[in-house]
Parts: sequence; C-alpha cells; structure tokens
Amino acid sequence: MSQNVSLDGTDLRLLQELNADARASGAVLAAAVGISESTVSLRLKRLRSLGVIRGFHLDVDPTALGVGLQALISIRLAKHDRTEIDAFTAAAPKFPGVVRMYHMAGADDYLLHIVATDTAAVQSFVLEYLTRYPAVAHTRTNLIYRVEDGSAWIPDQL
Repeated sequence: MSQNVSLDGTDLRLLQELNADARASGAVLAAAVGISESTVSLRLKRLRSLGVIRGFHLDVDPTALGVGLQALISIRLAKHDRTEIDAFTAAAPKFPGVVRMYHMAGADDYLLHIVATDTAAVQSFVLEYLTRYPAVAHTRTNLIYRVEDGSAWIPDQL
C-alpha cells in the first residue's frame, strides 16, 4: 500500500484526465492540463513510482463475451484462523469468474464480484469454490442488474 503522498493541482488534473481516458497520449494530456509533454512524462513516472498510479487495465464488457450475469457474494467466516484465512485469501481471487475481491470490516468478511453465464453457474461457483473452505460459514449472493462506473471520485484538490 502506498504512503500518503503530496499531490498538487496538476497531478490531480492528470489523474482526472487519465480516469476519463487511460489511453490518452502525452500530447493530449499536456494540452488538457496545460503543461509540456515532457512534464507529463515526468509527473506520470513520479505518480507510478509513488504507487499513486498502480497500473492501466483492460475493461472488458462481460456480456460481449457471453457472461452476462454479474453477482456480489458476501462471505462470512466461521472462525478467524490465520491459516484458513490465508488459504482462502490466496485462492479466491484466482477462482474462475472473480472480477475483484474485497476484504471488509462489518458483518461480512469478504465480498466477491463475479461474472457468470447464468444463475446455475453462480450456484455452481458457490458450491464448488466457496463451500469447500472450512473457514467459510455463510454466503449471500446478490445479482447485479447494471453496473455504472463512477468518475468523480478523484478530488479537484486535496
């Protein structure tokens, strides 16, 4: 996890522009932010080295690939045995269909975002991958009707 770093308005503008289009060229970013391309390059290198920018990722529409169902599965652990938790934490992100895993505080311990072809595939996922872990006491599945990405989470200033 990266440390709390000091960012100025230019850094925040670069992040906002990249959030809108992570494939924007240096020239486009320079024009949008009002700095030179070489400054864009230096700032992006700094933001990556500080861990502010963790990477650039492909965003694939699961429906286009025939996996049109998405679900959030809440997982509550039976006991908090370190060995069992570590085994589950290492394995779960690699289960087929897992988009993202969250470790949380509250009534549930984990939240898995998965994609599947249909409800039978979701049921199979729960039975095949989650119930085999002794640490898993309870699951609750919520189907996702629609996903909308947020775009305003990067502040204008810090």
